[in-house]
Amino acid sequence: MSLAIVHSRAKLGIQAPAVTVEVHLANGMPSLTLVGLPETAVKESKDRVRSALQNANLDFPSLKRITINLAPADLPKEGGRFDLAVALGLLAASGQIPADSLEHCECLGELALSGELRPVQGVLPAALACREQQRTLLLPRANASEAALVRGVHIIAADHLLELCEHLRGERQLQPVPTDSQPQAATGLADLIDVQGQAQAKRALIVAASGNHNLLLFGPPGTGKTLLASRLPSILPPLTEHEALEVAAIQSVCGSEPLQAWPVRPFRSPHHGASAAALVGGGSQPRPGEISQAHQGVLFLDELPEFDRKVLEMLREPMESGVIHIARAREQLSFPARFQLIAAMNPCPCGYQGDASGRCRCSPEQVQRYRSKLSGPLLDRIDLHLAMHNEPFSLAGQTQGDLDSSSAAKQVSQARARQLARQPCLNAHLDLSGLRDHCQLSDADGKWLEQAIERLGLSRRASHKVLKIGRTLADLAGEEAIGRQHLAEALQYRQLDRRLLG
Repeated sequence: MSLAIVHSRAKLGIQAPAVTVEVHLANGMPSLTLVGLPETAVKESKDRVRSALQNANLDFPSLKRITINLAPADLPKEGGRFDLAVALGLLAASGQIPADSLEHCECLGELALSGELRPVQGVLPAALACREQQRTLLLPRANASEAALVRGVHIIAADHLLELCEHLRGERQLQPVPTDSQPQAATGLADLIDVQGQAQAKRALIVAASGNHNLLLFGPPGTGKTLLASRLPSILPPLTEHEALEVAAIQSVCGSEPLQAWPVRPFRSPHHGASAAALVGGGSQPRPGEISQAHQGVLFLDELPEFDRKVLEMLREPMESGVIHIARAREQLSFPARFQLIAAMNPCPCGYQGDASGRCRCSPEQVQRYRSKLSGPLLDRIDLHLAMHNEPFSLAGQTQGDLDSSSAAKQVSQARARQLARQPCLNAHLDLSGLRDHCQLSDADGKWLEQAIERLGLSRRASHKVLKIGRTLADLAGEEAIGRQHLAEALQYRQLDRRLLG
C-alpha cells in the first residue's frame, strides 16, 4: 500500500483554490477510480495519463487498485489542468520519483498522449497563490511567460513529462524561469489631438479621467462621441504592478492573452446585442463578463439605449460596489468589476434632434419613449451627462491649440495625485464620510447648491455626484476648497436628469 499527495490549483473565477491530488495504490482487483466532483474532461484524465506514462516508457501501476481523490470533495473540478498532478502522483506512489520532491510544489498542465505538456488557462492566479505561499510551480513551458509576469514566484517549466521526472529525481536540473523582466510599454495609442474642436467634451473627458467618473455623451451621429471615448485610455495614468496583475489574472481565466504591456488599461466595447451573462458574467460554469474584463479600465457602451433594459439594470450594483456577485445553485462567485463607464447615445430615434440641419421629425412622445429606455436609477449612477453638437471642421486636420493626449494626461495625473495624497481613493469612490470630510462648502455655497438641486429636481445620489465632480474640478484647478464656479460647472454636467428632459 502506498499513498502520494500532489498539490494543484483549480480554476474558479479569478481565484485559484488549492486542490490536493491524493493517489492511493492498494492490492486487490485492478481498477482506477477518480473521485472529487470531476467533470467530463477531468474524468478523461485517467486515460490521457495512462497513455502518456506508457508512451514515455514509464510504468503505469495497472496491477493495483488505484484511487485518485481530488480534495476538497465539494469543489467542482473542470478542465485538463490536473493531468500533470495525477501523473506525478502515480509516479510518486509507485516509487518512480521521490515523493518528498513534490512536497513544496504545485502542478498545472495537460498531458498529450505522447507525454508532452500542453498549456492550460488560468495560470496567472495560480502563480500569484504560489508566490504568497512560497511554493514552486511546475507547469508547461508554453505557460511560462504568463506565469513569469508574477515577480518573485519560483517556476519550473518543461516541454515533456520526462523532463520533470529527471528534474525531480535530481538527474538533470531544470533552470527556474526568470521573473525579473517587466513587459514593455505599449505604443501607438489613439491620441486626443485627432478630435477636432469639441472643447467642452474634451474638458468633460479630462474631468471624468481625473476623478474616475462615469460619463454619458449624447448627440447627433458624427459629432465624435465614439472617437472621443476611444481616446480615454491615452490620458489615463498607467496601471500599477498590483492593478496590472489583477487585470492579467482576469484575462488568463477568460482564455485571453495575459497583459503584456503594463501601462495599458483595458478598454472593452461590447456590442449592444450582448446578453446579460456576456456583460456582467455568468453561465452554467460562471465566467467573468465584460464588466470584469474592464476592471481597472474602461467599459464603453455605444448606442446605450439599444442595449436590453434588463441587461443595463444589472450594471447598477457593480457600478457602486466595484464587484459583481454571481449566484448559482452549487456555488457563489464574486468577480472584481471596478470599471469606468463611458456611454454614448443619440438624442432621439433618428439621431438628429437639436441638429442645425433641422432634419429631425421625431415627436416628443417618440423622444420620451426612446430616452425612457434608460432608467432614472441608472442615469443617477452616471456622474456626467454631456450634449455634443456638430461643429465646423477643417479637412486640413488639427488646428493650433488642439489638446493632445500628453498634455491631458499630465493634468489627469496631477489631479489624481492630489486626491490620493488627501484620501485613500479617487473622488468617484468617496463614501458619505469622505464627502463630509473632503467636500465641505461654505455656508453661502451650500445654500446656493441646495436651491439649485431643488430647482433641478436632482436626487440625493445625483447631488452627491455633483459634490464629487466639484471636488475633481477643484483638484484640476489645484485649489483646496470647492468654489461656486466648480459647483456651477458640475451642475452643467447633469443634462439628462428628469426635469431637464422637457
